[in-house]
Amino acid sequence: MTATARDQNATVAAGFLGWMLDAFDFFLVVMTLTAIGKEFGKSDAAMALSITVTLAFRPVGAFIFGLLADRYGRKIPLMVDLVFYSVIEVLSGLAPNYTTFLILRALFGIGMGAEWGVGASLVMEKVPPRLRGVMSGLLQQGYAAGYLLAALCYLLVFPHWGWRPLFFIGGLPALLALFVRARVQESDVWRETRHENWSHLGRAIAKNWKLFLYLVGLMALMNMVSHGTQDMYPTFLQRDWGWGPTARAALTAFSQVGALAGGVLCGLYSDRLGRRRTIGLALVGALLAIPMWAFAPATPLLVLGAFVMQFFVQGAWGVIPAHINELAPDGVRGFLPGFAYQCGVALASQIPHVQALFAAHTSYAQTMALSAGLVFIVCAVVALLGPERRGVTFGRRVA
Repeated sequence: MTATARDQNATVAAGFLGWMLDAFDFFLVVMTLTAIGKEFGKSDAAMALSITVTLAFRPVGAFIFGLLADRYGRKIPLMVDLVFYSVIEVLSGLAPNYTTFLILRALFGIGMGAEWGVGASLVMEKVPPRLRGVMSGLLQQGYAAGYLLAALCYLLVFPHWGWRPLFFIGGLPALLALFVRARVQESDVWRETRHENWSHLGRAIAKNWKLFLYLVGLMALMNMVSHGTQDMYPTFLQRDWGWGPTARAALTAFSQVGALAGGVLCGLYSDRLGRRRTIGLALVGALLAIPMWAFAPATPLLVLGAFVMQFFVQGAWGVIPAHINELAPDGVRGFLPGFAYQCGVALASQIPHVQALFAAHTSYAQTMALSAGLVFIVCAVVALLGPERRGVTFGRRVA
């Protein structure tokens, strides 16, 4: 294996593992929401607010670390961020009360927001254009793998020791920083296109404001697609179906197997079908899965519905790292996609809280089905009407 191939493999592994462990830490709150609320004496809606706070602070991390990634390179900001959010996650497990927990989840949001943009730009700049789609799907499904890992740890740890030890396990990403330091090389595309000073970088960002606004809108809708079908789903299983921790964790884990398969396959086929068309088709599939996902008359259909829903939801997401990094110009790729992504997250961050509030008056099934259907349709339209630069070559050498 050549040095270039080794570097590409190490970069993809680091990007996948970083996003996986990031999602693992985030979804620990999703899995333990009712248990943490019981200890702190808070309602489902109050605990869902902690998820909203985490999502809302993600743009702060993307802004700070994205600027650093375009000015000083991708590698060092990624390492610093891995250590930062690992420490915050461990401290979350030590939180003595709800207020402290809420503050720590805001800080975790900063770390979570930083990881995707820096890691995705590094991976997409390293892999060949012909492999960008499948690697995009693999990278993004680190998120599904993190959800799967959170469900498995919840299944094994929570019934015996409660929710706090789960957050101590969330300190593992700090070790990944050592791997990045030893095995991952800096991006050659960044070296070729780096900015001479901060003002030059600022002008490059300002010049792309129209693209930025489009990406924010697209990513707001994509995050409503994802968080609207995932974050409150364990609570839906508990409230509407009366399922205990073991059953909820098992179904969540199974649904994320579907997510992994959908993300990689749709990422792969986006190299042939195009990025926009693949996203649109996946969202149509998700729309058709809603009745089985939310209103299944029996457990086998509910299980199948959860699998199919996440196959298509994360299938659409599998295209995103390649799609929005291809749309971003070279000199702002560390900042623009990641910051737009996380601004979209902030706009979508109210969806778990709103779902919990509406479900208190109807049911989680009705609330989640209606919200999912609306965002699937609107998101498909916005994706299909937007720009695409599939397979574009990165770096100055193309000139």
